[in-house]
Amino acid sequence: MIKNLLLVALRNLKKDKWYSLINITGLTIGITFSLFLALYIMSELSYDRYNINAQRIYRVVSFIKEPERDLSHNAATQFPLVPEILKDYPEVQEAVRLSGTGRTLYSNRTRRFYEDKVFNSDSNIFKVFTYQFIEGSPQRALVEPNSMVLTESLAEKYFGATRSIMGKTLKNDNGDVYKITAVIKDVPENSHIKFSALISISSLPKNYGNNWGGFGPYSYVLLRPGTNVKALEKKMLSLYDKYMAPIFAQYNIKIHYGLQPITAIHLHSDMVNEPEQLGSMSYIYIFSAVAVFMLLIACINYMNLTTARSARRAREIGVRKVTGSSRSLLVLQFLLESLFTSFIAFVFSIVLFYLLLPTFNLLSGKSLEFSTLLRPVNMVTLVCIVLLAGLLGGIYPALYLSKFNPATVLKGNLAKSSGNVVLRRTLVIFQFSVSMIMLICTMIVYGQLQFLKQKDLGFNKDQVMALTVNLNGNVSGRIEAFVNDLKKIPEIRKVSTSQAMPGGERNSFNLFSIQIKDGFTQKGVGNYAIDENYLGTLGMKINQGRNFTGLSDTPRSILVNEAMVKEYGWDQPIGKKIEYPGDTSGFYFEVVGVVKDFNQAALYNPVAPLIMFYSPDNNGIAIKLETKNIPAAIGSIEKSWKTNFPDIPFSYSFLDQQFDSQYTADQKRGKIFMLFSILTVMITCL
Repeated sequence: MIKNLLLVALRNLKKDKWYSLINITGLTIGITFSLFLALYIMSELSYDRYNINAQRIYRVVSFIKEPERDLSHNAATQFPLVPEILKDYPEVQEAVRLSGTGRTLYSNRTRRFYEDKVFNSDSNIFKVFTYQFIEGSPQRALVEPNSMVLTESLAEKYFGATRSIMGKTLKNDNGDVYKITAVIKDVPENSHIKFSALISISSLPKNYGNNWGGFGPYSYVLLRPGTNVKALEKKMLSLYDKYMAPIFAQYNIKIHYGLQPITAIHLHSDMVNEPEQLGSMSYIYIFSAVAVFMLLIACINYMNLTTARSARRAREIGVRKVTGSSRSLLVLQFLLESLFTSFIAFVFSIVLFYLLLPTFNLLSGKSLEFSTLLRPVNMVTLVCIVLLAGLLGGIYPALYLSKFNPATVLKGNLAKSSGNVVLRRTLVIFQFSVSMIMLICTMIVYGQLQFLKQKDLGFNKDQVMALTVNLNGNVSGRIEAFVNDLKKIPEIRKVSTSQAMPGGERNSFNLFSIQIKDGFTQKGVGNYAIDENYLGTLGMKINQGRNFTGLSDTPRSILVNEAMVKEYGWDQPIGKKIEYPGDTSGFYFEVVGVVKDFNQAALYNPVAPLIMFYSPDNNGIAIKLETKNIPAAIGSIEKSWKTNFPDIPFSYSFLDQQFDSQYTADQKRGKIFMLFSILTVMITCL
C-alpha cells in the first residue's frame, strides 16, 4: 500500500512540474538557510563547552566603585589574587592566570613575526582548561622559567613542517630566549579567550605583579564539585579589607569580585577589557526567530498552493472515495506526498548547504565544517526539521482535501469545495506581514551599520597609516630620524607620534589628584602621550586654549578633552592643575588646551575623560597620506623603515580599518540578518 501511495505521489509531482518546482524550491531555501542559522546558533551556544570541567570553571571579575561614578565591570584582576585564592579558599580546586604580553616580535633565525596572542600563564592551566597535546606533557610544559608552549599553527609558522620542535627556542625583541616544551592543537574557535602561545609565568621578574593596585591578568578558578558560588563570592569580600583597603580606601574606592561561568562569557558578559569580541544573546533570539519564520513561511507556501489546486485533485479524490478509499487513507496519501516533497527538498538542501558553506563561513566569520552536519545529533535534528516541514506543509491540505463530498465533486459542483479562501488569505497576510516586519528590521539594521560608518568621530581616520616601533632602550633618535625621512616623501601630508591611537591599544589608566572647585579629588583617568603634530594628523580640533608647541613647551603642559572638563565642572579649564597623588615635590601638570571630544574606543562606549601629555618621540606613528598614489607612498615608507629599523619587520595598518574592526562582529551579524530577511521575502513571493 505504501509503495502504491509513493508511486502516486511521484506521478503527481511529475504531472505538474512547475507547481512541484515552486514547492521544492521554497522548502529547499527554507530548510537550507534554517540549517545555516541553526548551526550558527549552536556554534554560539557552544562557547567554552569543549572544556571537560566547563561547568565548574569560573572567571574572577572585578567590580570597582568610585565616588560619583557608576560601578565599573572589569574582566581583569590583580596579579596577587590567584595565589591568595589558592591559599585561603579550599572551595577552589585550581586557579590560574593568563596575562597578555602585548604586541611582541619573536624570531627563529630568519623567521621573524609580530605576535599579539601570547600570554604568560601559570603551569596548572592544563588542569583547568582542556587542550589537546601534540608534543610534551601537561605536567611539565610550563613549570620551568622561560618555557613556552606553542599552538600547532604557530609552531608551523616558525619551524615549518618539522616533525619535532621540543627543545628548540624562540627569541623575543627583548632578547629573552624561550625553550619550546610542548605543542598543542590550536585553541578551538568557540573559546572566549584565544592564544597562539603560552609562556611560563615564572619567566616574569620575581617581584612582578605583587601590587594589588593594578589590574592586568585574567583569573580563572576550577571549583570543587558542589561549591556554592554565591557563598564563595560573599566570602571573597574580605579580600578588600585584607589587601586593597590600604591602597584604595583613602580615595573612597571600593572593589569586590564576582565569579562568572565561562560558558556564559561569550553571550552574556558586560565586562570591559574582554580578550575577544563577544557574541550577543539578542542575535541568538533574532536568528532563532528568523529560522523558524523561514521554515514556517515555506510550509505555508506549500499549504496554500496545495489547497488552491484543490479543484484539480477533486475528481481524483471523488473517484477514490467512490471506489472505497477511506478518509484516513487519503490523509495518509497527502501526507506522504508532502513528506516526499520535503525529502526531495532535503536532498537539495544538503547539496546547497555543501556548496554555500564556504561563503557562509566567510560572511559569518565562523569555521563551520560539513562534517558537523553529519554528527548524529545534528542529523537527528535535521531529520526532525524535514519531518516537521513535511507534516506542517501537508497536514491541513490532507485534512481539507480528504473531506470532499464525492457526489458533489463528481458532478463538477465545486462551489463549496474550492478551498478555504479565508484561511488561505489569512496565511498569505501572515506571510507578507512577517516579510514586511523583517524588511523594516533590515532597514533599521542597515541604518545602524551606516551610522557606525558615517558618524562624526571627532577625528579623521581616512588615509591614515598606523605603524608601531617595537624597540627596547633609548630609541628616540631612531624614531626622530625615521619621522624626518617620512616628511621628505611627497605623498605624505603629515606625520605624528603618540603612545596610542583611536581604536588601537588601550590607553593607560592612572590615578590623579585633580583640581576642582573645593580643592582636589583623586580619580582614575585615561591618558597617553602625543607630539605637537598628533591633532593635525588626525584632524582633531582645539576648542579652548592651544595645542602643544613642540620641544619649547613646558613639561607641565597637558591637553584634556571636553569630557574631562564636563566631568570635573571646570568653568575655566585653562590653567587647572593635576598632580600625582602623594607627590610632595610640588610638581603639577597644567591644562593649556581643550580638545573637542573624539571617540577613542567604539561607539558603544561613551567618550571618557582623557589627559594627553607631551612627548616628541613615541613608538606609535600616524602618517596622513595623499589619496592619489597610496601604493607608491607605502613603498617609500617601507624603504625608509628598512633603512632606520633593519632589525624589525615592516608591518602597518590603516586607522579606518583598525577602528572599524571593533564593529566586525556586529557587521557580520547584520549582514547575515539582512541576507536571510531577503530570502524570507523571496520565499513569500513564491
